[in-house]
Order: sequence, then C-alpha cells, then structure tokens
Amino acid sequence: QVQLVESGGGLVQAGGSLRLSCAASGNIGVGNATGWYRQAPGKQRELVASITSSGRTNYADSAKGRFTISRDNARNTVYLQMNNLKPEDTAVYYCRLDMGVVGNYWGQGTQVTVSS
Repeated sequence: QVQLVESGGGLVQAGGSLRLSCAASGNIGVGNATGWYRQAPGKQRELVASITSSGRTNYADSAKGRFTISRDNARNTVYLQMNNLKPEDTAVYYCRLDMGVVGNYWGQGTQVTVSS
C-alpha cells in the first residue's frame, strides 16, 4: 500500500513563495520518479515538474526559473519550492509517484491560491 500526502499549500500574494511537500509511505521501492501536477478550475491537469530517483529534473516552461523540485530520499519526500508566484499559478497541486510497471499513485492534492 502506497500513500502520498501533500502539504504546504495556502494563500499567498503575487510575488510570494510557497514550498509544497509530498511525503510517501508504504512499499515505494527504489528507482521511481515523482512529479508535481496542477489543475486549475476548468482546465486539464498539467505537469509542473518531475524528478527521478537519481535526481534528474524536468520542468514545464511556466515553472522554469521560478520553481525548484527536489527530493530527500531518506525521508521519502519530494518538495516543490515555488517563488515569484503569479495568479495564474492558482490551482490544486498534486504529486504523482511513478513506479513503472508496478503502477502510479496520486496524492489528495493541496490548494494553492495566489492573489493579485
């Protein structure tokens, strides 16, 4: 049983920062990748950033230069540091654990609201 718990969302003014955390528990194994996704009202869920178990990262164009994804393997936690937030970053943010053929898992989501 794998469980993902996101935290760190909230309300922030434009230009502010937030750090999201995604803590994984259960039989997560090794060699997985974790991604942060977001979904705004009326829009499709989109990838924001991802990181492999070896630390290779990938960012959406909208996140480059403002967001940083990192992981602490000892804590089974992946972080998303978000700086210079914009109103268009408002969404529910989800983390997804990709375990390859074993399957993938989603967290429950955390709301991020950026006021102008």
